[in-house]
Amino acid sequence: MLTGEQLAALSPEEIAAHLAGSPEERAAFVRAAAEAGIADAQAVYGQMLLDGAGVAADAPAALEWFVRAAAQHHVMAINMVGRCYDLGWGTTPDKTRAAACYRIAAERGLDWGMYNYATLLALGQGMAEDKAAALGWFRKAAALGNAKAINFIGSFHEDGWVVERDMAAAALCYARAAQGGDFRGAFNHARMLGAAGKIEDALGWLRRVGASATPAFVDKAAAWLAASDIAAFRARGVQAIRGASC
Repeated sequence: MLTGEQLAALSPEEIAAHLAGSPEERAAFVRAAAEAGIADAQAVYGQMLLDGAGVAADAPAALEWFVRAAAQHHVMAINMVGRCYDLGWGTTPDKTRAAACYRIAAERGLDWGMYNYATLLALGQGMAEDKAAALGWFRKAAALGNAKAINFIGSFHEDGWVVERDMAAAALCYARAAQGGDFRGAFNHARMLGAAGKIEDALGWLRRVGASATPAFVDKAAAWLAASDIAAFRARGVQAIRGASC
C-alpha cells in the first residue's frame, strides 16, 4: 500500500494510470489516499462504499469515511453525511441531523447542500416547514445550474406555493430542468407538452425518463399516465416510459 509520501510524489500521469485500472484497483488506490488523510479521497471512497464500486457495498463504512472527510471541512462530504442521516444509509434516519448538515453545506456554497436543505424546509422535515425560505435556497441552487432545484421551483409555480400560480413559469422551469438532465423535470416537461397538444414531443421526453429514472419513479409515473385525461398518455405514454415499442 502506498504511503502518504509516495502518494504526494506521484505525477499526474501516474495517478491517472492508477485510476485507469479495474474498479477494484481504483478502489484500492483511492482507499490508500483516503487512509493517508486526503479529504477528497475520503469523500470519494465513501461514495464507492455506498455504491459498491470496486468494493463490497458497506453503508456504515461509507458514513465513517464521509465523517472523516467532513471533519476536514470537505463540503460535499458534509452534504453526504446529511444524506446518510436523511435516508438512513448506514445509520438510523435522523432528519434533524440531516438538515443541520445540509445547512452547513448550503451556507458554504454547495448547490446540492442548498437543494437538499431546501427540500427539507419545503416538506417540514427535521425542522419547521418554511416554503418561502425553501424557495430562496432553491433559487440559489438553480442559479448554480442545479437542475433538480429548477424543477422544484417549477412545482412552486404550478402549485402556487409562496408565489402566484403561473403555469407558463412552471413549464419554463420544467423545460430547463429536463434539458439539465433531471428525470423528474423531464417527466413534468412531458406533462406540460402533452397538455399543450405536443404529443410526439412529450413521448420523446417520456422515453428519456424511462431510460434514466429510478424503477420506483417509473412505476409511479406510469400509473399517473395510465390514469391521464390525455388518451395518448394512457397507451403510448405508458409504453414510452416503460421502454416498449410505441
